[in-house]
Amino acid sequence: MACPICTMSDILVSEAGRAECMTCGNEWEVAGADPDAIGEVRDANGNILHDGDSVSVVKDLKVKGTSDTLKVGTKITNIRLVAGDHEVDCKVAGKGVLLKAKFLKKA
Repeated sequence: MACPICTMSDILVSEAGRAECMTCGNEWEVAGADPDAIGEVRDANGNILHDGDSVSVVKDLKVKGTSDTLKVGTKITNIRLVAGDHEVDCKVAGKGVLLKAKFLKKA
């Protein structure tokens, strides 16, 4: 695969189906890629996460839009993996929250 702008072959391909040229910085959609595809999601310790897993928080996290904070050690059950920047969709105290996997560890 080569960049359509500069024709160099130094290409990074993300799991979300996007490619980026390391030379000129051009970004484009990879043909045939599923934009909703979820790649391998790993926690803070490198363990692979799956739908339905239980995890715990490894760092105090402020919940945007509220004055709530998720404290270290908070256990979250029955997670759901989603495509996007925040890979984990879950409920904490009855509220839906999206979290990044790097702040979680598999319980």
